[in-house]
Amino acid sequence: MKVLAYFNLTAFLLFSLSNPSFSGNFEDGIAAVEAGDFEKAHGLWVIEANKGNVKAQFNLGLMYDSGMGVPQDYKQAVDWYRQAAEQGHANSQYNLGVMYDNGIGVLKDYSEAVDWYLKAAKQGHAKAQNNLGNMLYDGRGVKQSYEVAYAWYVLAVANGNEMAKKNLETLKNQLTSAQIERGQKVLKEILGRMGS
Repeated sequence: MKVLAYFNLTAFLLFSLSNPSFSGNFEDGIAAVEAGDFEKAHGLWVIEANKGNVKAQFNLGLMYDSGMGVPQDYKQAVDWYRQAAEQGHANSQYNLGVMYDNGIGVLKDYSEAVDWYLKAAKQGHAKAQNNLGNMLYDGRGVKQSYEVAYAWYVLAVANGNEMAKKNLETLKNQLTSAQIERGQKVLKEILGRMGS
């Protein structure tokens, strides 16, 4: 039930291009990536990231994570993801969770992974919701709870995560009707806390 995926360079390009509010160095960095000039993009995004631009921080994390245009350096990726994640950037929170979940660039720490997945999941990040469900299902970094896993899988499915659909079906086959009912109550509680 464990499927973890990273955003890749294409993902940040699509994300960045879909948000026309960016200008200056950030937008010039996007144009540089499209032209294949990763060194220029890196330099421009470092300027913006050091000003606190979460999108630039995220993109730098992706560059170091994937080794696209820079030497692959997971510790640098973690540093950039953390800067954006601490400002509430859901994709960075998710990626940081993945890094801790797998011990990439940091010591493996399931509790820390759960914390970051939860932050992203509360913002509606479907992959984080699925991975949080996995952690709850397995009891990694958190007390095992099929009912709470059920709730997060349902949310991930509602947000379009295909893996969560498979995970939910597998879990439902293991649960009693009373456990499913408790899972539905947990879901309502989560939705209430999220303001939905």
